[in-house]
Amino acid sequence: MNFDSITPNGSVDAYVLLKTVEKKTSAKGGFYLDATISNKTGEMNAKLWDYSEAIHGSFESGNLVKVRGTVSEYRGVNQFRIERIRHVVPEDNVNINDFIPSMGFSEEDMWQALYNIANAFSDPDLKAIVTTILCEKKEQMLYWPAAFKMHHAARGGLLCHTLSIVRLAEAVCKIYPFADKELLLAGAILHDIGKIEEFELNSTGLVSGYSPKGNLVGHLVGGAVTVEKTAEKLGITSEVPMLLAHMLISHHGNPEFGAAVLPQFLEAELLSQLDVMDATVFEICEATEAVKSGETTGRIFGLDNRKLYNHGRTSNKYEPKIF
Repeated sequence: MNFDSITPNGSVDAYVLLKTVEKKTSAKGGFYLDATISNKTGEMNAKLWDYSEAIHGSFESGNLVKVRGTVSEYRGVNQFRIERIRHVVPEDNVNINDFIPSMGFSEEDMWQALYNIANAFSDPDLKAIVTTILCEKKEQMLYWPAAFKMHHAARGGLLCHTLSIVRLAEAVCKIYPFADKELLLAGAILHDIGKIEEFELNSTGLVSGYSPKGNLVGHLVGGAVTVEKTAEKLGITSEVPMLLAHMLISHHGNPEFGAAVLPQFLEAELLSQLDVMDATVFEICEATEAVKSGETTGRIFGLDNRKLYNHGRTSNKYEPKIF
């Protein structure tokens, strides 16, 4: 199934990954499955009405399944109506790695690029804090997604989003040389480090939900705590940990979007703006790539419920020049 070219009212028989799946109760009192089916070309909401575990089987996020059904348009968005579903069996000769979206870059190369930048810092406190955290979190960073359903929700997404912002920060500092480049880069490298404890991943390495810490603390505060604990362990007594912590808890810009405080110095504000920029660029590319040239997308919740137009002048594929 190619989610980029699928058309409504077409019958589909395909292997897909259940990115999410939940048993729900319909208005008539019956059960149905509400799922997100996906592969490397994209994803789509799917419904299995009149669901019976005895008849259809039991399913959970991360399962690879074969589905048969039809695609229809619901409120301007394609939706898959499942008619038949079963688990993949060995005889199908299907490799789950073919269904897990990735960012297309070597995770090891992205991590090493971040480490090399931090290891070259002249500020000893910034260097010690950032390199220590990078080394301690390396195993998870090599595959961790950056989001549940929004931007960079793919294997290696956290590294790609982070390195993209670092490259933007490097460019910005050429235009604004009065900004503290090392402080901005350090904040950029660590800004989403708390996501490693915010998400729970399924067997595929994709986000299946939020952890208790993710729900109760969140990645902004969680990342700041990691910075402060690391600084304490390293015996750092300067104000550097406080500056980094502020950048992490304020990088969502506005309390309405989860920030604990508004950015209160230049580098914190720059980080907040660059974070929004990269996330927005990703979401615009992903949305417009899914429609043909001259067509308009459905409303995108994460982009202020806007519809987006594909002008066809570029490929619309998110391919940041991070190397």
